[in-house]
Amino acid sequence: MTTRTAETSPRMRARVAGFLYLGLGLFAPFSLLYIPSRLIVPGDAATTARNIMASESLFRLGIVSALITVIVNILVVLALYQVLKPVNKNITWLMVIFLLVSVPITMLNELNNFAVLFLLSGADSLKIFTADQVHTLVSLFLNLHATGLNIAGIFFGLWLFPMGYLVFKSGFLPRILGVLLIIGGFGYLIQSFTAFLFPNLAVNIALLPVLTSWGELLFPLWLVIKGVNVEQWEKRARASA
Repeated sequence: MTTRTAETSPRMRARVAGFLYLGLGLFAPFSLLYIPSRLIVPGDAATTARNIMASESLFRLGIVSALITVIVNILVVLALYQVLKPVNKNITWLMVIFLLVSVPITMLNELNNFAVLFLLSGADSLKIFTADQVHTLVSLFLNLHATGLNIAGIFFGLWLFPMGYLVFKSGFLPRILGVLLIIGGFGYLIQSFTAFLFPNLAVNIALLPVLTSWGELLFPLWLVIKGVNVEQWEKRARASA
């Protein structure tokens, strides 16, 4: 019984981490892709404002989805720590730190969306503004929100580098997954820094992280379906003890 528990425990840890990672796919695309595509009209602040007012519940659901995504991200990185720490504890902690740095940035960034709702609420304190001024402020806060996502994207990219390295060096996971994770990290960084340095060009590469994120899809799928090579994981765990 003891032997069986020792054999299955690493695999179960991996599958829990994989399920949590895949859970991000339920929330992140909704808030990052679906909501903007439905409500935000680039270059047309008035139409965007009308869309948000007409679908306020949907807009609020996007905010909640973004906040849940952050919470799930915390659970993911803690679960992955348990799986990858036998490889190198220091680098595993670096992975955790990079992800956790993005947490306050991403959560506080949602204040920009709440500001949009406040501006469109018709509160008495806002009556000094004309409709055009309100629409301009709505556009400003939506742009700030997009910039906040690019700032957080730096750390979304950075945490993939130590993770990819750990997967590559682990011996209990396929090396190609580590390579794909590192490529995904470059995708996030290129998008973020391009948005800061060349904002016009950034529009043309907005989907770059999507194109380079195969590692973030295949890695959790592998964890869920295959888990880890238990013998190699335990060998690593004994060596690091």
